[in-house]
Amino acid sequence: MKYRLHHFHLLCSNLEEMIGFFTETLDAKLVARRKFGTADGATLDLDGTLINLRVAREDEEIVGDSSQAHYGYHHLGLEVDNVDEIYEELKGKGFSFTILPTDVEDVRIAFFNGPDNITVEVLSKR
Repeated sequence: MKYRLHHFHLLCSNLEEMIGFFTETLDAKLVARRKFGTADGATLDLDGTLINLRVAREDEEIVGDSSQAHYGYHHLGLEVDNVDEIYEELKGKGFSFTILPTDVEDVRIAFFNGPDNITVEVLSKR
């Protein structure tokens, strides 16, 4: 059987802020606002990858954020044309980088923090 990525799903503390991050910063398109069970959410399209966002359900307690290492999600990796240009653009918008633009083997990478401390890697092939 063949597997391929259909979507990923993020819990967020502030739905509007997370929608804004993906649409305004990363150029994702808002597909629909929707409910996931009883929780408000949204589906976005990031260049062909679906991203589902939702806030906590009334009966659900969310603990922690992505600021500490834990098993499971580690980071979102996004390929870009030029890491240095993206770095300057995002730095100018106030984003905090945990790894500055760096060459690693045949790619150039940088890591920054988004809303709820989600870790995002931008990379470009050299």
